[in-house]
Amino acid sequence: MTASDQTPTRGETSTPGESRTPGESRTPGESPRSDPADEILDIVDEHDRVLGQAPRGEAYARGLRHRCVFVLARDAEDRVFVHRRTPTKLVFPSLHDMFVGGVVGAGESYDEAALREAEEELGVSGLPRPEPLFRFLYEAPETGLSWWSAVYEVRCALPVRPQVEEVAWHGFLTEEELAGRLGEWEWVPDGLAAWERLRRWRGGPA
Repeated sequence: MTASDQTPTRGETSTPGESRTPGESRTPGESPRSDPADEILDIVDEHDRVLGQAPRGEAYARGLRHRCVFVLARDAEDRVFVHRRTPTKLVFPSLHDMFVGGVVGAGESYDEAALREAEEELGVSGLPRPEPLFRFLYEAPETGLSWWSAVYEVRCALPVRPQVEEVAWHGFLTEEELAGRLGEWEWVPDGLAAWERLRRWRGGPA
């Protein structure tokens, strides 16, 4: 499905469900009904060295730096999976994103989190291991939040069934279609920053 097939409207709503911030997710084995604020994260410094651990709710309340993964998912036709977040999300509700991803749990590697998050959010199993591309430190002065961000890419030839509590709308867009929507739709700022860095990393225009 492309943007021309089903363009989301700003007023769409979805069935309320578990809310997660960009990069948020359940740790392996965690119950879907557990409080996401209780998830334990590694807290890191500006060089991505682990300083300790803290619950996610505390990390966000105190602006503690943690780790996230961003996975660009392409289908068999090389189109990019794009989605709009549900209005129940704790931050960036109803905004668009060209990545799936989540927070990295305490003791979890970036690679492990990338595969887990991609399968969870796309609603698939047996996905190839996402290819690591680069990392960068994302900082949001307006919120005081900061996280180390690992960017990945994966080919998903499987039918996707995105989580209804996470995704209000989704579609696969060509890069040309995506570029045309950058100035029309509202995007999550960390995903947009990752996309711009990815374009520069590949030698193209941001």
